[in-house]
Amino acid sequence: MSSKGIVVFANNNEKIDYVKQCVNLAKRAKRHLDLPVSIITDCADYVKSAYDKDIFDKVISISPNLDVDTRRFKDGALAEHRSQFKNNNRARVYDLTPYDETLVLDSDIIICNDHFKYAFESDEDFLIYDKSNDLSIFRDQNEFKYISETSVKFYWATCVFFKKTFKNEIFFRLVNHIESNFSHYCKVYQLRTNYFRNDFGFSIAIHIMNGFQSGDFAHAMPGKLYHILDKDILQKMNEDSLVFLLEKENYLGEYTLAETKDLTVHVMNKFSLMRELDKETALD
Repeated sequence: MSSKGIVVFANNNEKIDYVKQCVNLAKRAKRHLDLPVSIITDCADYVKSAYDKDIFDKVISISPNLDVDTRRFKDGALAEHRSQFKNNNRARVYDLTPYDETLVLDSDIIICNDHFKYAFESDEDFLIYDKSNDLSIFRDQNEFKYISETSVKFYWATCVFFKKTFKNEIFFRLVNHIESNFSHYCKVYQLRTNYFRNDFGFSIAIHIMNGFQSGDFAHAMPGKLYHILDKDILQKMNEDSLVFLLEKENYLGEYTLAETKDLTVHVMNKFSLMRELDKETALD
């Protein structure tokens, strides 16, 4: 019988505690999906000292990457912070996962339903979203349709399901190669960026696995993925409902109040997520 589970990455920086986000995800995964969660982290000692050992199935330690980018993180429409962006190692998940069937999730996904568990019932070996639904309906979604105006289809590395197959091993080796030679692939795929994004690496690798054309290497994850941008704010978080302040069109610094129920949401404003997690910690 094949082993099944979720893997999350947590590489803390000076302003964002990704481990705390992973703890929240693990608790929600057990509640909604009944699946074990393993964490891959460069701060394993912190995980083991600060949190109950039963939260994670396995704590997998990796060495810190000293060659990291610095990027701008927004916290709503008006505030922003600059911090380290430790975005590497996702391609190593094929070798690091302890499971035969693995769901890889970003730590800032808030699970509020059981849709993800149906990935494990699929006959396909590799599942990924090619679309995410913005809770703010006025914004232009073109940046998430293609990795650039003149390039290939965009895929969300935010949530990926794969089985241990030879084909998938080749795929993750390819993603690692693209990351190691990203300046070259930026030129080939007309990317206007200086830092590696997993979304770009996965999208390029899928294009190559399809023979540099449309193909069927990647199949759709079950259900729909929803997101807010870092210009929006997570205001309140309950077991199955979330309250957001969504950026208002043409009114800088003003927001529209919105509530979701039973929707799993990718919260790109990590600072607002951290504030909500800190509130939960204070109440424990």
